[in-house]
Amino acid sequence: MKKLPALCKSLALCLASAPLLSALAQNIEPQKLSFDAAWNRVKDTSEKLAAAQAAMDHKTLQGEGLQGLGGPSVSVSGAAFAYSAHLDVSLDPINQRLTQISQQLPVPLENLPIPLPVPQFPAMYSYKKEDTAATASVSTVWPIYLGGATDAVRGLVGAQADEALADVQRTSHELATQLAQRYFGAQLAAKAASLREAAVRNVERHDQAAEKMLAAGVLSRVERLQVRAAFEDARRNALKARDDAELASVALARTVHTDGTVAPQTALFVLTQPLQGLPYFTEAALNHHPGLAKVAAKKAQAQRLHEGEEAARKPQVFAFGQHQIKDKNPDWAAGIGAKWTLFDSLGRDKLSAASEQQIRQAEHMDLQARSDIALLVERNWKVLEQARRQFLSVQTAVDLAQELLRLRTAGLKQGTSTTLELMDAETNSAKVQTERAQAAYEYTVALAHLLESCGLSEEYGAYVARADVWVQ
Repeated sequence: MKKLPALCKSLALCLASAPLLSALAQNIEPQKLSFDAAWNRVKDTSEKLAAAQAAMDHKTLQGEGLQGLGGPSVSVSGAAFAYSAHLDVSLDPINQRLTQISQQLPVPLENLPIPLPVPQFPAMYSYKKEDTAATASVSTVWPIYLGGATDAVRGLVGAQADEALADVQRTSHELATQLAQRYFGAQLAAKAASLREAAVRNVERHDQAAEKMLAAGVLSRVERLQVRAAFEDARRNALKARDDAELASVALARTVHTDGTVAPQTALFVLTQPLQGLPYFTEAALNHHPGLAKVAAKKAQAQRLHEGEEAARKPQVFAFGQHQIKDKNPDWAAGIGAKWTLFDSLGRDKLSAASEQQIRQAEHMDLQARSDIALLVERNWKVLEQARRQFLSVQTAVDLAQELLRLRTAGLKQGTSTTLELMDAETNSAKVQTERAQAAYEYTVALAHLLESCGLSEEYGAYVARADVWVQ
């Protein structure tokens, strides 16, 4: 009898575990999804991933569009026009000159036997021309040497595309880890829910037995109330678990972008043997982590900007030509031009030094990122190993609890154990089974974090397939 307060306390601790998933709370049939199927849905429907992919496609298409930068350009121009021209010409100077010439003759014209008048033009002559015309020509310009400016521009856009690709990969890894947390979190909730429901049924059965024992006079009123209190706590916690489980189910459904609820089909798992050593994952991270790819892209952009600054200080050479389009006697021109800016108001040396500092900044960022990522991988690898060892240690406790429960059940039938001892064994068994499921969940999440830090999140499904222990 004296064990009952301790029993109630242990039961309360057991029932205060993580939120649970209860299919009984659903009004519609849940959609069954394996982890691989859920991950495929996330990749197909994630707006965040789609946005990152669109940004990468933007830069990729932009780079493809600039592949011909620095090549020849040919243009055709044409115009059709009408005009009206007016011209007024004064003829007085000519008339005066004619009079002067007449006076200088040996015999002026008016002194001839038959006088002749000096010819005169009108004082003013007006000219007017109206017409319509059309013209067309073809022109070409071909840069021959631009100091490397075109290569710098193409390289800059290409590096920006690499940075966008790194962002896509980073987003994908983050989503994979988030899915693992929510997917196997729902599985943990389902496992814990079944344990709570079993605890409620067990306590209810013992509550009914306690009522009979009270009526028979073998149980005190206080002890009877303690059993009733444990039963009420179990029911209250079970109801709370169902409410919390609905939220977990909704979160998972939102993650995979589906209506209703989702029933995860891939159980919690553990690989009881250690994974590859730390050097393997560290090397993988230094080769595949999207953060390092992003830093490398930033460095490439800085180098291309520096090349662009240097190109502005070099001469430019280009060829050009123009040909008029008409049937007869077309006009044309062709030649080679050069331009070299000898002085402008910009401090070219300072700008070049500034772009060099950007390259140095990217180099320092790369070294720091490598150090941080190596440290992150080491931490995640150790956390995974700790979770594996924790699961194995809990597994031993589960085996012992199951054996104790078997002995208490047999002892009750043989009269060597009491009901209270059986309740204590049942409570302890539910407690350690909950801890086992929790340890398995921590292992699955730790594995997701490790693979994310190595840039290997796509291999998560392969590790699931290698699991040798499943928490059904």
